[in-house]
Amino acid sequence: AGFIKSPLSQKRLTQDSVELYCEAIGNPIPEIQWWFEGNEPNETYAQLWDGARQDRVKINATYNLHSTSTIYIANLTSDDSGMYECRASNDPDRNHLSKSPKVKWIRSQANVFVIERPDITTRVISESGKLILSCNMTTTYLAINGHEWMHGDKILHTDTDSSPLTSYIIEGKKEEHSGIYECVYKTSPVIKGQVNISVGPQVLAYKKSEHGNEGDTGVLICKSSSFPAVDTWVWCKNGQEVSARIINGSGRYIIKSSGNKTELRILKLSIEEDTGDYHCNATNSYGSGSAIVNLRVRSRLAALWPFLGIVAEVLVLVTIIFIYEKRRKPDEVLDGKRHLEKSNATNHKDKNVRQRNAN
Repeated sequence: AGFIKSPLSQKRLTQDSVELYCEAIGNPIPEIQWWFEGNEPNETYAQLWDGARQDRVKINATYNLHSTSTIYIANLTSDDSGMYECRASNDPDRNHLSKSPKVKWIRSQANVFVIERPDITTRVISESGKLILSCNMTTTYLAINGHEWMHGDKILHTDTDSSPLTSYIIEGKKEEHSGIYECVYKTSPVIKGQVNISVGPQVLAYKKSEHGNEGDTGVLICKSSSFPAVDTWVWCKNGQEVSARIINGSGRYIIKSSGNKTELRILKLSIEEDTGDYHCNATNSYGSGSAIVNLRVRSRLAALWPFLGIVAEVLVLVTIIFIYEKRRKPDEVLDGKRHLEKSNATNHKDKNVRQRNAN
């Protein structure tokens, strides 16, 4: 038995891709082949292979207990519309040029419709502290059931309007809202347009002031979440002039930069050489930006000062208590003697009273 697990009818836009999955069960394990028949009247079935159609066709097959095969077609054109057929057979003569196989090929089909992608024009207008993003579908041969505006995976707006023109308003400046926005048309299939808000790098230091101990490794980090991503990162010390530029791998410096993040590592920190301001400069196709990180290097003994301060406070406190106790002891002894004498006198007085009463 053989069957296609993908939907039997699929709609796709030009420049999109499509993937079909086929599975066959039998003993011995059957072979799977892919065939195609176009929509033209005189066109007949032709076998597809991996790398066909200028390497746009990719076929992957596995034969383990049963047969599975996937065909993937990239960058679709209108010529890719038609019937795709998965054929499976385990007859020994299935590929013989003259003999007919005893067991016929089992076939399963899926129809793919490739629709010409409509043209969408996009605009970004900045006025009165607002950004107006708009998409306009210039060819409207598909039914529109609404729109969505998205930023990444987040849905910003949705409606049920059937107009080919849709817009979205953002409060704020371009520098605060750069990125890729999508206008999604609820059609069959779904059509998306892309609106880019592009600015120069808006660079921020991970920490404006960093501290490190002498002999340790110092780490300085800068980031930029702006779109497009940073093309070039440059670190300079105590200025932005070329002479102050730090070269990766030179001396004790190691620089790691990737897209919107850069990291400067300074090995074996020195108080005299490494203390100061460091500039991280970023550049992309829309401009440049920079931030400053101040590095302070402390002596290794600096970590001991809090502990030594606590010890000193304890010693002072103990000394004060000792002196206080030393001065207080004679007074306590005298007070004890007076109390004892007073107590004895009272006892004698009581004794005399008892004797008189007895008499």
